Amino acid sequence: MTVTQYLEKINSRFKSGISTEHTYRGDLQSLLEALASDVQVTNEPSRIACGAPDYIITKKNIPVGYIEAKDIGVDLKSKSLKEQFDRYKSS
Repeated sequence: MTVTQYLEKINSRFKSGISTEHTYRGDLQSLLEALASDVQVTNEPSRIACGAPDYIITKKNIPVGYIEAKDIGVDLKSKSLKEQFDRYKSS
């Protein structure tokens, strides 16, 4: 999947008017796996010490990153998200 294909897919889903944050997750996973074929992208992994990120990115079974997905339109600079983002960042 290319970035253009990803954007077209989520735009189509968004325009349906019935999508939520979870609707877009499979598309994001497909994009990430296409862009970085040497990592494994796991949606809804088991809870870990820092919480329950929406995705964990692993390379050779070693965590290299966490992703917290938010719905389209959510302000990522919102103070209500800071604690969660900081927890994953420090982990």
